[in-house]
Amino acid sequence: MALTYEEVVAKYEPSLGLEVHVELNTQTKMFCGCATEFGAAPNTQTCPVCLGMPGALPVVNEKAIESTIRIGLALNCAITPKSRFARKNYFYPDMPKNFQISQYDEPICTNGYLDVEVETDEGIKTFRIEIERVHMEEDTGKSLHVGGATGRIHGAEYSLLDYNRAGIPLVEIVTKVVSGTGKYAPEVAKAYVKELRDILRSLGVSDVKMEQGSLRCDANVSLAPTGSGKLGTRSETKNVNSLRSVERAVRGEMIRHAGLLDKGERVIQETRHFQEDTGATRSGRSKEQAEDYRYFPEPDLTPVAPDAEWIERLRSDLPEKPSVRRARLQDQWQVPDKEMAAMVNAGAVDLVEETVALGADPTKARGWWLGEISRLANEAEIELNAVGISPKQVARIVELISVGELTDKLARQVVASVIAGEGDPDSVIATKGIKVVSDESSLIAAIEKAIAAQPDIAEKVRSGHLPAAGALIGAVMKETKGQADAARVRELLLGLLS
Repeated sequence: MALTYEEVVAKYEPSLGLEVHVELNTQTKMFCGCATEFGAAPNTQTCPVCLGMPGALPVVNEKAIESTIRIGLALNCAITPKSRFARKNYFYPDMPKNFQISQYDEPICTNGYLDVEVETDEGIKTFRIEIERVHMEEDTGKSLHVGGATGRIHGAEYSLLDYNRAGIPLVEIVTKVVSGTGKYAPEVAKAYVKELRDILRSLGVSDVKMEQGSLRCDANVSLAPTGSGKLGTRSETKNVNSLRSVERAVRGEMIRHAGLLDKGERVIQETRHFQEDTGATRSGRSKEQAEDYRYFPEPDLTPVAPDAEWIERLRSDLPEKPSVRRARLQDQWQVPDKEMAAMVNAGAVDLVEETVALGADPTKARGWWLGEISRLANEAEIELNAVGISPKQVARIVELISVGELTDKLARQVVASVIAGEGDPDSVIATKGIKVVSDESSLIAAIEKAIAAQPDIAEKVRSGHLPAAGALIGAVMKETKGQADAARVRELLLGLLS
């Protein structure tokens, strides 16, 4: 019988290592002039350099170097005065030249850190994630395995190769061993990737779309008996492509490792693949050590030696850090810590800020994004920013409520329709005839009808038992198909019965 998560963290201490790959949004590839547009027809964005043709020589993309340095500075890294590219030799079926140009022992950025906040039983706690290195490399192409049930090579009838992605600038951000997280390891991993994504987005160096693979995480997990002071054997779950999946993958691997250790079995050092449908992982391949890649200096590229003054100019131009911005917004909006944490966890901060910038009241904006819209996003199991409604549309709905053209109940109908793709708020209202019944004579007629239908309840209200008014108000709301303002109905009802 599998251990529960509570049993796992009572017996074992987890250690993490997180490797995040980020595709930069440069217009051309890392070592050639080919375009980097996502979704182009297969093999239309290639040339002799990224196809590895004999005699074709690489040239470094200056913008990619600039973006990498900015990432390193934002992560509090030291910028190496002279870094070098290396050839990483390995059989890549989707890398035409059969090696990857990367950085090995001389990365461009080293020894940084990123602080993340996680809600714990003792309140919000800050965990410092130390960064080992930030280095540049090129992405591989993409394999499409056709004819199998899983989309993987096993069981496929044949494979197709698309080299459009081969050579796209890629930055790898590697943490040092992350320990001391205890039972919060899955939440810390998720919070780290999320904070990193927010920083990269604020820098404007990548679109960080995890669902498209422009940001992907390899999660290393190991367990050791509590108090042993040792590191266990790690497994590496590859290419996890959503924040929720990062958390699930770490939690699942902790449970799997503990199950093996409890039975006296050995954890194998290997790569594993995360299964979105089950939350489990399956074995990939035995994990190679660095020497297995036979790194050696790239002979066709000179070392990268960024000018110190240029680095300082880039440092001075860094945008406001997301953590600093959140603190500023929290103070500006007067939001309690717990609610701010809820906004951060839901990925709602940017959405609320944009909605407020369009004129919506901050409290109302938060209420909609954290309430009804979050509920619908959770039901669909998608990120809040992909739910199908924009800050502009939410701001319009808040405005319509404030001027009395919508009630909260009617607004929920409008939100659902907008998310369902039926149009913007105004067109949904016009098409469906959604409007508040504000004509007082119509409301009084509906109230009198409800009183006549339930005279005993009306008498209770007349006698001072005000809670009984709820049944009559409900009848009026039903009569008006939910389009009356309940507060105004209550006011008129009590006036008639007083």
